[in-house]
Amino acid sequence: MSRIEPPARVKPAAETAGAPAPLYASRQKVYPKAVSGRVRRAKWAILALCLGLYYLLPWIRWDRGPDAPNQAVLVDMQHARLFFFWIEIWPQEVYYLTGLLVLGAIGLFAATSLFGRVWCGFACPQTVWTDLFLWVERRIQGDRNARMRLDQQPWSGEWLRRKAATHAAWLLIAAATGGAWIMYFNDAPTVARELLTLQASGTVWFFFGLFTFTTYLLAGWAREQVCTYMCPWPRFQAAMLDENSLVVSYRAWRGEPRGKAKAAGVGDCVDCRACVHVCPTGIDIRDGQQLECIGCGLCIDACDDIMRRLGREKGLVAFETLANIAASEAATAGRAPGPERLARGMAARRAPRFLRPRTIVYAGVLALVSAVMLGSFLLRETVGLAVQRDRAPLFVELSDGGIRNAYTLKLSNRTRGTPAFAVALDGPAGLRLVVQDAETDAGGRPVLTTRPDGITQWRALVTAPPGLGLSDSTPIAFRLLDARGRAVESARSVFLGPKP
Repeated sequence: MSRIEPPARVKPAAETAGAPAPLYASRQKVYPKAVSGRVRRAKWAILALCLGLYYLLPWIRWDRGPDAPNQAVLVDMQHARLFFFWIEIWPQEVYYLTGLLVLGAIGLFAATSLFGRVWCGFACPQTVWTDLFLWVERRIQGDRNARMRLDQQPWSGEWLRRKAATHAAWLLIAAATGGAWIMYFNDAPTVARELLTLQASGTVWFFFGLFTFTTYLLAGWAREQVCTYMCPWPRFQAAMLDENSLVVSYRAWRGEPRGKAKAAGVGDCVDCRACVHVCPTGIDIRDGQQLECIGCGLCIDACDDIMRRLGREKGLVAFETLANIAASEAATAGRAPGPERLARGMAARRAPRFLRPRTIVYAGVLALVSAVMLGSFLLRETVGLAVQRDRAPLFVELSDGGIRNAYTLKLSNRTRGTPAFAVALDGPAGLRLVVQDAETDAGGRPVLTTRPDGITQWRALVTAPPGLGLSDSTPIAFRLLDARGRAVESARSVFLGPKP
């Protein structure tokens, strides 16, 4: 089949006359060609895994008991909770989310230093949804050449039918994407029913429309422009690469000089441009490392297929380190193209060094942050106590000369049970503690009950009898005791009085 190239850009008269080139150039649409191979199969598997998790996770149920949401993964904005299977995160525990973000960032740095832009090429949401949209486009409009012919022909019934079907399918995927995102913040069956029956709230409709529109725009229209112009990652990911990072590379020592397959004295590259035609960003990997390259590796499958057809060794384009490329170039310098040059170049390669100073540092930071987060989570208290002293008035002088301070005790219970705790006061002997509306145990200590997965407030009064001789500010502490008399939580405060 004859190859169709995009129409060449016609230079303006001012540019051909020697005037400076304009700062803005119109976009040259990229028509990625379908390809099959090991890398493409890996990308399909990762795409299916990512999309499956995204669309199905809100529908998984998890029994947490009565009066509790039964959605396995839920960001409950109304009750300020984050549920992830058996884990429940409260607002004051947002540092766990911060820790996860730190782990994600360091993990991304480590992956980049080892394998280049593997995140961008395989698991980035922009890549995943763009791949899905391209698959739909190919199913309706055909592969690269068919899509280019369709865009170049005048409007017709066939043109309108294929374009309308493509954009309708894109909008359905975008709507499913926006709807799935909403379900992470609302009960999935409920919000799905409300959307289908047009009974959803204005807030739900707003965010549903927002994520539907952005998915349709970014994956259907912007595509490679997001990776090239909008995403900041390409601007600084090069700082995490070194000569031992495995990146998608063209082995120029083997492919150059380019020429026809049966020509004498030429390398393995036959200049078929198959690697360019499959590239989702439209670059030529033979030009070396480029900002636009997302490291997807589809050019590897395209080139391997050509090498297989020509009966030559695969791997002209491969995941390779810059150190190995330099070593192979040095070993094959001055050698004519042929089996001997290929053998010498491949023999000069060395196994990638995964243990390097930067990767060791990344691994150490990952291990440290993970250990801190795991230890903090395993040692987290299910019951919390906070004490707030009344500020107006600071204290009350009783008729008999005693001094009284008032406090608000806040008990947070992160379980679904209703445990009760006795409260003890630590301070100078003689201070008396009374909690309004609370029963007392056999030892005369107030007993505070809690409500499941919530905060309970109690009014506490601490009184110093006349003549106790306290200073104007005396440290005290409240302790929560379980049924066995063991302290499970404590909170400090002060007892204020007049200056002596």
